[in-house]
Amino acid sequence: MPLPQPADLTSLVLRTDFGDDGAWDAVRAALDAADGYPHATYVSDLRFAGVEVRALMDEEAAADEDAQIIHVFLADAETMKVSGHPLLAVDLWDEPGRTFRLPAQWFPDVSANLSIANMDFAEFADAADGTGTFSGFDQG
Repeated sequence: MPLPQPADLTSLVLRTDFGDDGAWDAVRAALDAADGYPHATYVSDLRFAGVEVRALMDEEAAADEDAQIIHVFLADAETMKVSGHPLLAVDLWDEPGRTFRLPAQWFPDVSANLSIANMDFAEFADAADGTGTFSGFDQG
């Protein structure tokens, strides 16, 4: 079964941790508050509980090309528990399985640029710090 398709010009935010509904509400509120425009299509489906990146890659590889998505953001246990709600960004197209963490405050910029193909996943992943977290581009 292919991953759900995000709404036009939004990114798929897939809930994988179902231990705390209040935390999920807080993640969605933080993402929505980041700039006031909708950048996410939220999916909270128990079939994705604890899903691994490899399983998502396999699912997308088996899907029809028209049904495949380029990237996904996972709201996993770390997202739910850590301040700033860092999503796990996952590349499903150019370098399937490549990941980086993305705090909620940076989600609108990354989502918008990926959704319109203004920038590639690798540009954000390459700019991640030593912990694998993207926190914006250095101002030089």
